[in-house]
Amino acid sequence: MSHTSPPARLGFLYPGYAAEDDYPLMGTMVEPPAQVTLIHTEFLEDAHTVEALSEMGSIGRLSKGAEALAGSQIESVLWTSTSASFVLGLDGISKQIDALEKILCVPASTTAMAFARAIKAIDAETVAIAATYPEDVAQRFRQFLNHFDIGVVHHASRGIVTAAEVGTLGKEDVINFALENTRQDADVLLIPDTALHSAAWLTDLEKATGKPVLTANQVSFWEALRLCGKLTSQSGLGRLFEEVP
Repeated sequence: MSHTSPPARLGFLYPGYAAEDDYPLMGTMVEPPAQVTLIHTEFLEDAHTVEALSEMGSIGRLSKGAEALAGSQIESVLWTSTSASFVLGLDGISKQIDALEKILCVPASTTAMAFARAIKAIDAETVAIAATYPEDVAQRFRQFLNHFDIGVVHHASRGIVTAAEVGTLGKEDVINFALENTRQDADVLLIPDTALHSAAWLTDLEKATGKPVLTANQVSFWEALRLCGKLTSQSGLGRLFEEVP
């Protein structure tokens, strides 16, 4: 992409506070730098439970966030919660996307859908999952991937209940968690929580594991660029950004 191309204007709806600083950081890491507008959405309870996540991802919550984004001249919008998307199933995800597109009149997606597309984009067929969630929520992610004929050869759940706690994990923690859950027979390692910092460590994660690694905030940013037609080959953001067709 030439430097004369206008920067992408990307909108993100992010529940609460945990690792939202990954988004402006990735905005500076891409070339040309992207304009990032991020709105914090509200919820009743910060908990990785199906009930709390369903409320967090409800159309009412998303609509309120989208209305706060209206008028910001964004070119695409992402609902950046993996779990408060996949727990609602494919039908729930479709409703989330429809609601956002109706309010903002730009292409929309969710982090869960971004994972499904990113896995296909790098031609991966088998995955290992390093999930910070409790086991029942991690299982829902596995079931979600089954809809796309993605083979899960391993999954681990770290059992962390709150996004706030996940957001405190540092580089060493994240790399060790990735290493523990990398598998030879998996084409790619998935780290599915947007509450987990990863943007600054994508190169380190892939170097440590020897595999492509897809993290929630990385695939969300990739999907936002893809939706508005501004996705180009980049270095420093993992294999996913290098293999743009």
